[in-house]
Amino acid sequence: MERARPRLSRRRVLQGTALAAVPYALLPETRAGAHVPGPDHPLAEWQPASTGNYTVANRPLSHPVDRVIIHVTQTTYPKTLIVFQNPKKQVSAHYVVRSADGHTSQCVREADIAWHAGNWEHNTRSIGIEHEGWVDQPAYFTDVMYETSARLTAAICARYGIPKDRDHIIGHHEVPGTDHTDPGPHWDWTRYIRLVNSAEARTAAPVRPSFG
Repeated sequence: MERARPRLSRRRVLQGTALAAVPYALLPETRAGAHVPGPDHPLAEWQPASTGNYTVANRPLSHPVDRVIIHVTQTTYPKTLIVFQNPKKQVSAHYVVRSADGHTSQCVREADIAWHAGNWEHNTRSIGIEHEGWVDQPAYFTDVMYETSARLTAAICARYGIPKDRDHIIGHHEVPGTDHTDPGPHWDWTRYIRLVNSAEARTAAPVRPSFG
């Protein structure tokens, strides 16, 4: 059975969290002996969201994937991972990209449906990428963040046959019914789409869920 679509606004959840930033090394670790799947993107680290924050699926067999949705976290990179790992928050994205160095974590398998768009139909058809920063602080949109994120988006587009254009790579603010403004007026779409189209996409086939 699929979980109901989360009702909470992603921005309210991320902005409203009372957790203080913690060193990356202190984030929750996987228990000893647990199976840790490799990330779909070879350059990403696996930092799984709580299973209570996304819907298990078998995309693209269960749902076609034809969009990449660009987000800005409105909080820090460590806090974003903490929120996604908290089952009470009911929010997640597939990937989170750090501002300073482009380090990328995958939090939800691409085959599964992350709760990031605030619109169930767009959740089912998209991959969500969060970028550390604030919409009104363009200094967070570093060269390495743009370049790393563009390579990730290029790889996703290659995996699913998604056109590398603004009709298929969209901002959260373009999701129907949203009240969000991210990635905001300082996100350089012309530069980003150019980088996506020039990137050497390092692809990895999505790992499908096993049954039985």
